[in-house]
Amino acid sequence: MLDTRRSLTSQSILVAIVAAVADVGFFLFVPDRPPLEAWRFLLVLGLIVGSDLALAGPPRTSGVVAVLHAFSWVLVPVVCDGPWWESAKTGLLVAGYRAGAWLPPIPALTALGALAAGVLGAQLAVGTRVQALPMVAIEIISLALLPWLVGRYTTARRAYISELERREERRLLDEQTAVQRAVTEDRSAIARDLHDTISHHVSAIGVHAGAARLGLDSAGDDVVHRSMLAIESGSRAAMADLRRMLDLLHGEETVRGNRQPGLGNLEELVEGVRSLGLAVTVTVHGPPTPLPGSLDVAVYRIAQEGLTNALRHGGGDDIDVEVEYRRDEVILTIVNELAPARRREPQGTRRGLNGIRQRAALFGGRLTYGVRPDEKSWRLRVSFPVDSSCLPESWR
Repeated sequence: MLDTRRSLTSQSILVAIVAAVADVGFFLFVPDRPPLEAWRFLLVLGLIVGSDLALAGPPRTSGVVAVLHAFSWVLVPVVCDGPWWESAKTGLLVAGYRAGAWLPPIPALTALGALAAGVLGAQLAVGTRVQALPMVAIEIISLALLPWLVGRYTTARRAYISELERREERRLLDEQTAVQRAVTEDRSAIARDLHDTISHHVSAIGVHAGAARLGLDSAGDDVVHRSMLAIESGSRAAMADLRRMLDLLHGEETVRGNRQPGLGNLEELVEGVRSLGLAVTVTVHGPPTPLPGSLDVAVYRIAQEGLTNALRHGGGDDIDVEVEYRRDEVILTIVNELAPARRREPQGTRRGLNGIRQRAALFGGRLTYGVRPDEKSWRLRVSFPVDSSCLPESWR
């Protein structure tokens, strides 16, 4: 705003200087100019320069400047006793424009009347005859009324454009508000549906699994105990994730201070799989690098999906999870044995792998997966680039 104000002030000063140069040049170099006494010459020159330089004043002085130009137009022919009253024509045009563009209606009309009176007075001062009055009217129209009308039109057009821009801004704001309201309502509806259906069923699964585990004979099969315990822990973890999702859909995640799990929660995820009696080995290479929040969540979710696939399709008890932190990337690798029936099965498109592929593509990662050459194990490997400039200085 300050730069704009300075620019406008500089332009006003430039306009005033150019008008003064044009009017003084006309006064000095008009052909067949009769000689003037020194005091008359200096007085006229001072009136022309002073009235034109007054055009550099702030907009609120436009009425005063218009009256000053009207007075100069009457006084110059009286002092010079000749047609040099037209020497300040450039400044008069600019003064009429300023009065029309920058003044409220009543002051603007008053300034217009003063300019018209100045033009008429100058004509009368040089002895204009009655027969020439139509030409006087034309002079008033061209020198006073026309620039004044152009100023009024410019201001009205600028106000109209500003109003259109404000309406467009309000329309865009209303549309954004409507979209945000619709999204909020849809998220709330989805959250209600999730809460009313899935959350109740998952809770029931956990309750029934706990009741079944407690009802088992303590001397019963350890595998059944572990399975029931895994169902309980899995249902509790699912409920925790579901609550986070519900809070996110309700827009309450930041209020409650909840956060999505990341690689820092990998050990908790692995413990849930170990509770099923599987041997999960976690290997970390390099110092753990702090990742951006969204990428941290994505890597965790890929690890979660990879372990879930290992439980569904694995044929052994060993699962190897490897996390490698490098200078400019992080690599997650999961290797598990395959059941004999799946070792030669063509790998079609699966929903879980599609989700992993989409998460990898979202963050510019590279994904490879498939049966290893020994045809006995499955390997999932995904690497994500990490912008080192976003890391603390100690990690670079």
